[in-house]
Amino acid sequence: MYARWAALLLALAAASAPVLAGNQKEEALADAVRLALSNAIKDATPPTPTFRNPSDQARYRNWLDTMSARLKRKLPDDQTRNELLATVWYEARRAGLEPGLVLGLIQVESAYRKYAVSIVGARGYMQVMPFWTNVIGDRNRRALFDMQTNLRYGCSILRMYLDMEAGNLYLALGRYNGSRGKPDYPNAVLAAWNNWK
Repeated sequence: MYARWAALLLALAAASAPVLAGNQKEEALADAVRLALSNAIKDATPPTPTFRNPSDQARYRNWLDTMSARLKRKLPDDQTRNELLATVWYEARRAGLEPGLVLGLIQVESAYRKYAVSIVGARGYMQVMPFWTNVIGDRNRRALFDMQTNLRYGCSILRMYLDMEAGNLYLALGRYNGSRGKPDYPNAVLAAWNNWK
């Protein structure tokens, strides 16, 4: 009986752990940027990787196996873990980002919790602010809890910020978190990224 109560209390504590998301700012976007972002998130292509040659496929399999072993403690369910990793890899590469960087950002933003909600309303793995569904999406805020949708938004938004900051990852991460110019968030993501290299 004690073990059941302890497990329940542990689950409740994990579910209520703080989310470190900041407050992404709704910025004025040029029509071309808005259109490019909208097109980036519209494509409903499922995360099915393609490879140029067998060595690229072997590198992907090795990455997937290595990351799965590292993430097993946080996400014990094999199917959930492998779907998340495959989708992170796909969406990160699609946006021109390192998959390890995205995993580090997810670690800091939501601690790998699909249904995480910050105190400012950011949602899901990558803590996407709901206003983005109005700016570049179909206004369906609930879709931000869908794994692929959340990762596609998050990766596309981070890519946009990287482009806005002329490739400066530190400033782009600050902008993603709504804390541009402050060191805590970018430093936390960059440190977490080291776990996924």
